[in-house]
Amino acid sequence: MITDPPAASAAVSGLDASLRADLDALRAEGLYRPLRVLETAQGPEVVIGGRRLINLSSNNYLGLNTHPRLLQAATAAITRWGAGSGAVRTIAGTQSVHEELERRLAAFKRTEAALTFQSGYTVNVGVLGSMLEEGDCVVSDRLNHASIIDGIRLTRADRILYDHIDVDDAERALNEARQKGYRRILLVTDGVFSMDGDIAPLPALVERAEAVGASIMVDDAHASGVLGSNGRGTTDHFGLHGRIALNIGTLSKALGVVGGYVAASQAVRDHLIHKARPFLFSSSHPGSVAASCIAAVDVLEQEPELIERLWENTRRFKQGLRELGFDIGTSETPITPVMCGEAPSAMALSDALLERGVFAQGIGFPTVPRGQARVRTIVTATHTAAQLDAALEAFADAGRAGDLRRR
Repeated sequence: MITDPPAASAAVSGLDASLRADLDALRAEGLYRPLRVLETAQGPEVVIGGRRLINLSSNNYLGLNTHPRLLQAATAAITRWGAGSGAVRTIAGTQSVHEELERRLAAFKRTEAALTFQSGYTVNVGVLGSMLEEGDCVVSDRLNHASIIDGIRLTRADRILYDHIDVDDAERALNEARQKGYRRILLVTDGVFSMDGDIAPLPALVERAEAVGASIMVDDAHASGVLGSNGRGTTDHFGLHGRIALNIGTLSKALGVVGGYVAASQAVRDHLIHKARPFLFSSSHPGSVAASCIAAVDVLEQEPELIERLWENTRRFKQGLRELGFDIGTSETPITPVMCGEAPSAMALSDALLERGVFAQGIGFPTVPRGQARVRTIVTATHTAAQLDAALEAFADAGRAGDLRRR
């Protein structure tokens, strides 16, 4: 028997009223957006609300989420390992498939060891939260990912920010940290910045950090599977193996599954197993996830043509947007922002594209600074030339209709 829900107490009603006021403020700023519900698997095209749309909003760079080898690995692993692991890693949730994945990741990243986490967010929170204490200092790019910022907030370490990809300002911050005599100094940067698509000047940052005895942490969430030989990331792209203390990666983007990892020394791995709170207090991945990730590493090593196709599509799409007069910022990677200024303009362009058959999400504050709202696009290896041309035509038509082009 279905009964009516109980009446809300005054306290609950008061909370709801204050939350509705916050939501009204988001609407007034043009920042309130409904969830877009996909009715198909993630791919170059998706179905939303019964309509088939060209998808430019996914981090599925290589299309691996539906690659036959990953699907076969997942299906076989469910039969062997079950639907879930049943425990945290440190009690009864470490299965041999988890250890095999970590061995493969360490070999792929050319490090001594690796450790997986439940997501890219939790690996940053877990690593930073356990590595830095009172008496330490973190030096951080101002535009680092939110998971890095939140990880830093969980530490008792001091922090010094430097201007985005500004090597001279990073050197200033590092020298300031050295002069204060901290026990550990850790410079943290994204390898590829998720909203602008630019690449960190890693060789120069490493040189400056080494000069003051600081270590480097690089979050390669958007470089894994995209940059470097077979997608090994920015450390490989710049030839810096052995000079990066903490190589952070994700299993959720180009690898097509879910999770995060750190590739580093055995000492780092052992420390995190005992100290990283997300690792200690979250159940481990199902065996099917780990097996799918192993298959994804196999694909990266054996099918490099997927990465070549990704870059071919990226060059084609960027050139088309430039020719249409759109401002795509400083992007050097498949992440290509279409800069719009204020949030209402970005959301209007996103909505206009949706009407024309293209799914490309508008991004505003707090994800990006105020006045730098954009429609963020990402092409993949699985987009066809016809799909990219159709998307460019939609941009052209939406730009004409709303005078939304920028130079």
